[in-house]
Amino acid sequence: MTTSSRRPNPASRGTRRSRRPAPRSATFLERYRNRLLVVGGVLVFAILVGMAFLNGTAPAYACSSLFNPTPAPTFVPPTVEPGTTNAPATQPPPGFVQPDMGHLHVAPGTKVTYANCPPASGKHYIGTGIGPIDGLFHPASDVTVPEGWIHNLEHGAIVLLYSCPGGNGPGCTDAGQQAMQALLPDWPKSPICNIPPGRSLTPVITRFDDMAWPYAALVWDVVLPLQTLDKDAIFNFYATRGERYNQEKQCPDPTPTPGPTPTAGPTPTAGPSGTPGASPAGSAAPAGTAPAAS
Repeated sequence: MTTSSRRPNPASRGTRRSRRPAPRSATFLERYRNRLLVVGGVLVFAILVGMAFLNGTAPAYACSSLFNPTPAPTFVPPTVEPGTTNAPATQPPPGFVQPDMGHLHVAPGTKVTYANCPPASGKHYIGTGIGPIDGLFHPASDVTVPEGWIHNLEHGAIVLLYSCPGGNGPGCTDAGQQAMQALLPDWPKSPICNIPPGRSLTPVITRFDDMAWPYAALVWDVVLPLQTLDKDAIFNFYATRGERYNQEKQCPDPTPTPGPTPTAGPTPTAGPSGTPGASPAGSAAPAGTAPAAS
């Protein structure tokens, strides 16, 4: 038996070797995949943190303008001519009527733009502890928003605001904070429903910087600007304006009590206006109308 003496041709070996695929070079993504994943993760984390910071620092509301009504002229009682039946005019009630901005409920966290600030009406939150908020004194460090305490106004509450622009203002001093807290023991019951203060509804005393005065008392649709913390003015405003225009009543409107049956008398004489003698004028809102409901 003979064995073949053929040996592989070196040229053929080189040919076979050359047919093997050359090693593939790794792509850029393959070489730096781990680093890119780390960098991408860091960027995503930074974006999320930035968004959370912006959401946390962005105001929960916006103001189109500051409410700054023209001061009412000094009231001078008119002179009633002797022998006439004209009733003397009464002094207009305190405060300025603000254009009504509606009373819709919105989801907590919704940013609302108010046409006037401080707003005495408008969209507001609903939820336990969110709206209405606690009716008590809120120190300057507490964060409250109109969307919360406007719901208190809707229920007939009074809100006393104090301004601390840049952390300054008479209401933000230790003495100012103590003076506002000192109002609470003397705070009267609500003028119509007789609700005592401190029942998680009224009064709300809280900081609000977006207004043109150091203090302001608010009921639904009416604002009383205050340059000083005037206890008598605030309580009179509450007695005169409170629980009259709010949308969600806490009790039925009072029914006028009829007086004694009048005794027949002479036919009334027409006054200068061409109508029988008028009764004394009531406490009407400025411009002759009560704030409009929406």
